Amino acid sequence: MPIVEMLMPKMGESIMEATVLTWLKKVGENITVDDSLLEVATDKIDTEVPASHSGVLHQILIKEGQIAEIGKPICLIMSNSIDILPVSSNGKHVEEPAEELTEIGILTEAILPKPTQFATLQKSADRFYSPLVLNIAKAEGIKQVDLDIIIGTGLDQRVTKDDVNLFLKTGKNILQKPKTIVKTQVKIEDNDEVIPMDRMRTMIANRMTSSLEISAHVTSFVECDMTNVVIWRNNIKKSFLDTYGENITFTPILMQAVARAIEAFPMINVQVDGNTIVKKGSINIGMAVALSNGNLVVPNIPNANNMSLIEITKYVNDLTKRGRENKLKPEDLEGGTYTVSNIGTFGNIMGTPIIVQPQVAIMAFGAIIKTPSVVQTIEGDTIAIRQKMYISHSYDHRVVDGSLGGQFVKKVADLLEKFDGDKELRS
Repeated sequence: MPIVEMLMPKMGESIMEATVLTWLKKVGENITVDDSLLEVATDKIDTEVPASHSGVLHQILIKEGQIAEIGKPICLIMSNSIDILPVSSNGKHVEEPAEELTEIGILTEAILPKPTQFATLQKSADRFYSPLVLNIAKAEGIKQVDLDIIIGTGLDQRVTKDDVNLFLKTGKNILQKPKTIVKTQVKIEDNDEVIPMDRMRTMIANRMTSSLEISAHVTSFVECDMTNVVIWRNNIKKSFLDTYGENITFTPILMQAVARAIEAFPMINVQVDGNTIVKKGSINIGMAVALSNGNLVVPNIPNANNMSLIEITKYVNDLTKRGRENKLKPEDLEGGTYTVSNIGTFGNIMGTPIIVQPQVAIMAFGAIIKTPSVVQTIEGDTIAIRQKMYISHSYDHRVVDGSLGGQFVKKVADLLEKFDGDKELRS
């Protein structure tokens, strides 16, 4: 049977490497196409990689904890496919040149190469760098002294390709603080429990800190009357489930309002690239989703402004379900242009969310609470019980002034207060 090189598949347009976390199959085990073969971690998500061929796992080339480059071999499979052509001694297929293959490489056991340690990490002082990072640094003329003080957002604070590119765009904005800075001293008592951060928590911590250093955060708040939305949703949720097979929560209604507001204020849908502003052509709304381990990721709904409320509901439910089951894909987390977080699900009434880079704004929706309010009627003002919610809007004051940031969050509140469910359901 021929030996097939399985290459590390693409994990998204901006991902060039991944860390092998766990091999789910052992050498000698039978595998079939699309079997989950290994689990990898990128700078954005942990995910499983399916087998490219059926057969027997012959050899593992990239061990657990090592870095696998996209498009490079990660293992060898003894394939039982009858469609694979053998390779002659000169390295070419009998019927066609071997170099024409773009997805897989085919080898015979007679010419099987010795295992190669792909992407072995290089060390400088007390930090490690992958060959990809070192090649970029060399090509861009980044000195070692500068490379050593770039904030790393990868595994164990490793510097990634994205970190280097961000350094090239923003310079000292993403440099680490001098090593002479005094760290917080924590006194550990005998009854204290020391819990190391896992890889995902470390990455979140680094990215949140980096975002605060990059963007000038300002937060505005408005109070929104959600009574019409609550009444409509309570009236329709059973028939909605019966008709479409989906539970409708408040989240898709909120996301639709944000998408509509972005259409009215497109300069909130921008990103900063050095001294230029990139106005994004698509409105891709990210939503914070809790993973099974409690960590949060932000998958995106692409072109949310072109979706009906029914379509957004299905998309939200799908992302939420796959997030809880750790089945989100790298492409689910790419391309976001604006982010929302429904902190009301935790009982919070308001917050000051941190911007997801390279976006320039993020919105948090608080809990909907029954509140006595002054209501204007034909007969005059009266006190009534209304369903109220606070909306928090954090934005990057480098490019979003208070007028734009304030008008935008007010627009979202206005859309929700004037919500017409029958109209929005299919439009």
